[in-house]
Order: sequence, then structure tokens, then C-alpha cells
Amino acid sequence: MAKSRKASRAREKETDWQERVVQIRRVTKVVKGGKKLSFRAIVVVGNERGQVGVGVGKAADVIGAVRKGVADGKKHLIEVPITKSSSIPHPVNGQGGGAAVLIRPAGPGTGVIAGGAVRVVLELAGVKNALAKQLGSDNPLNNARAAVSALASLRTFAEVAEERGIPIEQLYA
Repeated sequence: MAKSRKASRAREKETDWQERVVQIRRVTKVVKGGKKLSFRAIVVVGNERGQVGVGVGKAADVIGAVRKGVADGKKHLIEVPITKSSSIPHPVNGQGGGAAVLIRPAGPGTGVIAGGAVRVVLELAGVKNALAKQLGSDNPLNNARAAVSALASLRTFAEVAEERGIPIEQLYA
């Protein structure tokens, strides 16, 4: 097991991870001596080849919060199946807190039609053609988590065929 972990770390260093800050918030905690300021950063990390994660970091300064958010995002990576047309295999819904996200595949040349945090998640996952709609909450963190949960629940034709115990050709019949 130690070997596989080292191999995955080596792969992680080879691939070029991109980070995008979705939101930076100044938060305060009331303590005995007054108010203690800190920053919360929501960061999306992805390699544009099917891996994406959302992380949250809190620190006394913005740079530290972003660094912690990147580390947290890399801990929560998911695999996203991407079709030949750089889209997703099928329509999917995702939930995250009070937010719900609907993501649908789109034809080549459509681009990513989505707003806010969902657009960032889809772009860093490597999806080039998709339609998305945020439903419910407009909280960027919950929307990003809803998008990740939606992408995590995607299944390929091969996985469905394997689950049913039939060849892939039989799915199209």
C-alpha cells in the first residue's frame, strides 16, 4: 500500500494542478479582548483531466487561508468521467447544504454554461461542454459542494454494463 501511495503522490506532482479562489471572506470571532479577525478562502483545485476538489481554508492572513484551502481541496479530490465531446455522460443532480445543482451534457462547441462556483468546478474538472443550473441557495461553498457531489455520482456506460453483468453493446440495443 505504501508503494501505491508514493506512486499517486508522484503522479500528483507531475500533473499540473490549477487552483481558483471562489471566495475570500473576512470573518471575526468575538473573544474576551475584542474581535479576532481571520480569513476564509473557498478554493477549487483541478487538473482539467477529470480530477477536481473543493477546499476551505481559514487563517489569519489571506495567503495562508488560500494555501490551506488548496491542501484541503487536494484531500477531497473526485474522479469525473469525461466523454469524447468533453462533456459528461448523462444529466445529474447534486445536493450540498441548501444548494441543489442540475448539470446536463451539451454538444461540442456549446461551452460551459453555468454560473459562479459551478462554472469553476466544471472548468477545472476538464468539462468543456455542459449546461448547469443552480437551484436553491446562492452560497458559493454549498453550490461548489453540490456540483462536486453531482459530478461524483456520474457513471459511464461501461460501469452500468458491468453492474448489470451484460456487454456494453447490449446497452444500446
